Amino acid sequence: MAVAPKPLTHDVHEFSSTRKWVIAFSVMLGTVLEVLDSSIVNVSLPHMQGSFSASVDEIAWVVTSYLVAAGIMIPMTGWIAERFGRKRYFVASITMFIVSSALCGVAQSL
Repeated sequence: MAVAPKPLTHDVHEFSSTRKWVIAFSVMLGTVLEVLDSSIVNVSLPHMQGSFSASVDEIAWVVTSYLVAAGIMIPMTGWIAERFGRKRYFVASITMFIVSSALCGVAQSL
């Protein structure tokens, strides 16, 4: 006697209202961090120039490297998220952002 195969069903995940708000808040927090960081880079250039005794040409590399890094990572985001998962990629990105920001904050030289 042959057993009939089970019909294919798609798992539908129902999120509670609270969980939807937590996800929305997490995504908004990441966006706010990115916008805040880009603003900080532009505003702090004169202060970094004075603190590190750097010339205008040397300090301009701070903005240039930030823009190049963003320009490289933005197009790669879809591929990385598909390969490793959106949640893992988001958590890893936030973690690396916080760690690298802390390291930049304690830097003694340019």
